[in-house]
Amino acid sequence: MFVPFISSKYSTSRKRRYLERRKGGGGGGKGGGGGSSGGGRVGGSGTSASGGGRTSSVSTGGGTSRSATSFGNGGGSVSNIPSGSLFAGRTQGGGTRNQVYGTSGYGSGYPGVSGLGVASRGFPFFFWPIAWGGAAGVGSAAFLHNREYGNPDNSSRPGGPMMFATFVSSSSQNTTFHVVSDNTTVTDLISDIFSNCSSSINNSSSTTSTPLTFNDSDPSAPNAQSAIQYYRASSVVLTLDGYNNSATWGNTTDSTPDTPLPSNIDGTLRDCLNATIGNAVPLVDGGLKTWSNPTNVPGLIALVWVVLHLSSVV
Repeated sequence: MFVPFISSKYSTSRKRRYLERRKGGGGGGKGGGGGSSGGGRVGGSGTSASGGGRTSSVSTGGGTSRSATSFGNGGGSVSNIPSGSLFAGRTQGGGTRNQVYGTSGYGSGYPGVSGLGVASRGFPFFFWPIAWGGAAGVGSAAFLHNREYGNPDNSSRPGGPMMFATFVSSSSQNTTFHVVSDNTTVTDLISDIFSNCSSSINNSSSTTSTPLTFNDSDPSAPNAQSAIQYYRASSVVLTLDGYNNSATWGNTTDSTPDTPLPSNIDGTLRDCLNATIGNAVPLVDGGLKTWSNPTNVPGLIALVWVVLHLSSVV
């Protein structure tokens, strides 16, 4: 029996679901299928049968930039953000491909970190968490609306301001998903999603092939209560139109269970989106650039031999 979700419990006792990865990683991402148990982990190197390793340059603060690669492994050493930079003293880096999956709770997807909310946290994947906008610091679920990372249109965000893309199911009128993240990430994921999931996507006017500006004041925009899965330290989110998760409106120590997803949605498209995002979401490269072989190795060897020979003659 295919069970689309499994439950996990934070140390805060708040229950959250993991969307499961598809067996075998991303692959073509087409068709239904059973997920593996163990919850939201991408095995191996994160490569896929479809898609390439596109690399983009993203600003990482302090006037520096790093390369982020689709299907890359991420990782690298953890460092402190230097003084004089935004968020100075916090850690950044170290997040790897097999750590990108969170749960449906905002603040999940941070390797080794439990609990909801994103306040004062480091940046294991360099990218900043989703900024939902709205009123800050008041009432229930205030942790969703802190202004620590600015508004969604903040151009200082690594990868650029927040954008989103819409994917409508080709087999169910009840299923419309959104992918929300920074501009660079959404742009890259659109390409990979269409490559992997095209048979499940309705190419209607509602489906988008280019990123759309995320406007948190627009009532039709993706919102926090429709989130079904966070990724990459809550810097990417998959949402489902019409889904209203009652657990969203609690707080970081609330034990309210998630509202079940509707039974009549397109599970095939959901699984394909989930697997593709997990496998393809751009990660900042961890390793240093390796030495590349010169194009004319025989010529170089010959030149070295001549120099050494002449030296011995002299």
